[in-house]
Amino acid sequence: MLEKLHLLGFAEGGWGAALLGAAAMTLLLSILGFLLGAVFGALGATGALSSKRVPRFLAAAYGTVFRGIPDLLTIYLFYYGGSVALTAIAKSFGSEGFVGLPSLATGVIALGIISGAYQAEVYRGAYLAVERGQFDAAKALALSRLQMLRLVIIPQLMRHAIPGLSNVWQLVLKDSALISVIGLVELMRQAQIGAGSTREPFLFYLAAAALYFVIAGITGQVFRVAETRTSRGIMHR
Repeated sequence: MLEKLHLLGFAEGGWGAALLGAAAMTLLLSILGFLLGAVFGALGATGALSSKRVPRFLAAAYGTVFRGIPDLLTIYLFYYGGSVALTAIAKSFGSEGFVGLPSLATGVIALGIISGAYQAEVYRGAYLAVERGQFDAAKALALSRLQMLRLVIIPQLMRHAIPGLSNVWQLVLKDSALISVIGLVELMRQAQIGAGSTREPFLFYLAAAALYFVIAGITGQVFRVAETRTSRGIMHR
């Protein structure tokens, strides 16, 4: 296999630049999906913590559905369901033929919906882990609800949430490989293309695994630094 390593280089005939570009696409897709998931997760956690029955039911249904069905099936449902809807809309304006959703946008939305179901539980658990005395102290200082959330609750909530969010991030990063099934050329898809073109599947899949490992390692360190920073001044027992 060593004599084949030139295929991963950056000279003419090498696939190095293509693989790095696909790795950048994987990172972009994962970050956008994770951030969108944070929005859905915050909404889901808010519903789950609500005193009203309807928001609690909707939050529970959201989490049950998207944590319960396979992630690949979710991606297919969003891509083909959205494409069918777009095609129907386009036909109403006189257009003909199939209209597909952009792969990147679909991937971001699907990963956001999936990760949001997990992030909602992380945020809910982190909120419940904040000591009740902190709420009482904020009220004693006559802080408004917005000030209480921004200055007291959210900083402490994030301290509890970061370890769980790190695990969700790893899930999003791995699930990004599934977006290749709807045509997006991210790292997994580029490895498939390279393997098929050169007939060296082991080499290209091993290179993809190494790049995933590097991305996971670097981003994992970012979460560890964030966890350390948010825990400064806290006595650990």
